[in-house]
Amino acid sequence: MTFSEDDLSLIFEATHFAAEKHQNQRRRNKEASPYINHPIAVAEILWRVGHVRDIPVLVAAILHDTIEDTDTSPDEIENRFGPEVLSLVQQVTDDKTKPKQERKRLQIVNAPHTSPGAKLIKLGDKISNIHDITTSPPASWSLDRKLKYLDWSEQVIAGVRGTNAALEACYDQLLQDSRAKLLAEDNGEGHE
Repeated sequence: MTFSEDDLSLIFEATHFAAEKHQNQRRRNKEASPYINHPIAVAEILWRVGHVRDIPVLVAAILHDTIEDTDTSPDEIENRFGPEVLSLVQQVTDDKTKPKQERKRLQIVNAPHTSPGAKLIKLGDKISNIHDITTSPPASWSLDRKLKYLDWSEQVIAGVRGTNAALEACYDQLLQDSRAKLLAEDNGEGHE
């Protein structure tokens, strides 16, 4: 499959837009890595692992945290990237006016009712987050908090099953490996 110059331009424009919007944000790991690494990783996971070639889905993956975590308005997304991309971004955006536990509960409840494209983004997002929690976790997170995140992510992903077998297999393997690694580290097996 080949992509048009317009398709590639849109992906680059979304990457530049997201980089500007997230420019002062850092991940909570000890390295304080640039936040933009996360949405780029989500899009890359969809492309490489899930073989997703749907341009609006890839663009929305890059933009998936802009409304939730920056001053980006829905109108900005729609005006620059169109209503389809906006819809996908909104479907994976948490309402930050709600308490954290309620937002987490709503992700579990709402995931099965999102579009196939939003489900793909949700899969990529959880794969990226679990990878990061295991390889470069938030500095302040305890083992219990990491394991609870894995358990919660499993509930969210249960609602998007049947969307992309390759992404789901990647998620399942990563979840299993991450639990084993975290528990081994807790038992001292990860220390020399």
